[in-house]
Amino acid sequence: MVTTLSVAVLAAAGVGHSVLTGIDEGITRVDPFRDMKNRPHAGHGTNVLVVGTDARDRITPEERRKYRLGGQPCHCTDTMMVVHISEDRDRASVVSLPRDSFAVTPQYTDPDTGAERPGHPVRLNAAYAEGGPQLTVRTVEKMTDLKIDHYLEVDFTSFIRTVDVLGGVRICTVEPLKDSHTGLDLRAGQHRLDGGRALQYVRARHVDAASDFGRMQRQQRFLAALIEQATSSGVLLNPVKLKNVAGTVLGSVRADHGFGTGQMMDLGRAMRNFSPSSSEFTTVPIAQMKYRAPGVAGETLKWDDAKARQIFAALREDRPLAPHVAKRPKAVRVPVAPERIRVQVENGTMTPELGRRVDKGLAATGFVTTGSPVNAANRAVRRTVVLHDPRWDRSAKSLAAALPGAEVRARPGLGPTLRVLAGADFTEVRRVRAEDPYQGEDGVVTGDQVVCE
Repeated sequence: MVTTLSVAVLAAAGVGHSVLTGIDEGITRVDPFRDMKNRPHAGHGTNVLVVGTDARDRITPEERRKYRLGGQPCHCTDTMMVVHISEDRDRASVVSLPRDSFAVTPQYTDPDTGAERPGHPVRLNAAYAEGGPQLTVRTVEKMTDLKIDHYLEVDFTSFIRTVDVLGGVRICTVEPLKDSHTGLDLRAGQHRLDGGRALQYVRARHVDAASDFGRMQRQQRFLAALIEQATSSGVLLNPVKLKNVAGTVLGSVRADHGFGTGQMMDLGRAMRNFSPSSSEFTTVPIAQMKYRAPGVAGETLKWDDAKARQIFAALREDRPLAPHVAKRPKAVRVPVAPERIRVQVENGTMTPELGRRVDKGLAATGFVTTGSPVNAANRAVRRTVVLHDPRWDRSAKSLAAALPGAEVRARPGLGPTLRVLAGADFTEVRRVRAEDPYQGEDGVVTGDQVVCE
């Protein structure tokens, strides 16, 4: 996204065509669409398959040691995302494809031997090792029924250079992040990461139990932050800086032959007002975490086919993954997303319809209310009370944050549904949101939700 935008604005800034031609010629080209037949029908908008490989051929010995990039590369994809750019150029939807996803390759020609190989089950990231960009694109198209329009490949070196030439990227984290495998060590708070430390951030898999899913979320956060840095720093409006950015970035990636200056200029001119809020991110939903697939050693991830089809249908039809929400007042951060908290509201006063007002207010903020408020046994409650089973204490704190002044009381045996006794002091339901926005029910976040405030 930033690559495309950079080159396009460079053209709009009046830099000569010869400069653009030179940059275009610096891109290493691949042909992922050669001899492809029976492809999905093209939808609206543009689909770019962005692939991050573990290639480290151009990494210096010092960088290998500093950023813990030792070991032998598997020549497979470390990261894979489908980036959909809407036809009106107002939105980019990014869908992460877990690298351990169960996949079945189509029949293909082995690039090394020329022999025909039948389709067979694999982990998704192994498609690149077997058949390079072409088999990767064909496998993704088969799984998603999306026609891929462009292919962009980034390795460790190009990633580091991109971040450094933009002056680093600002990342915020609610909790400390530490991973002994990559060397990542960030305290809670705000950080400006250079290219090497950013690589540690997006590669870390051993920060917590979320493993690859946590890593994909950090990658999405990082991409939103990268867009923010590129669009807010002024670098895209300074022809000299922009030439350096475009030359550095495009000189260290691999792309298809159609991903050229002309296409990027047209795209970027239309996206000049792009910002983090213009982007949305999600990961393909998983139905089975430890799927033992015949013919594949170890465990894979099996997609939730129904939910995955909904996501890719939205991309084909050029629809947002999440409904547009108008800008709302700043929300209070809470440990548990309201979409994960079930609530029964009781009216603890003689005020008619108070229970319904509280129920509607909580539902509008995202809480899963029963929709059927009742009258409490005690109708003389002065202060609003949140009753909860001790096992759901974090949910109780999140609910109380939405009810200013509410008292929190533990009640063993109450179960997972929290109860609100609406008291005479009730004035409003305050908007809350999870510290980690990925907890939301639909798993879709916009860029402005995950960048530093």
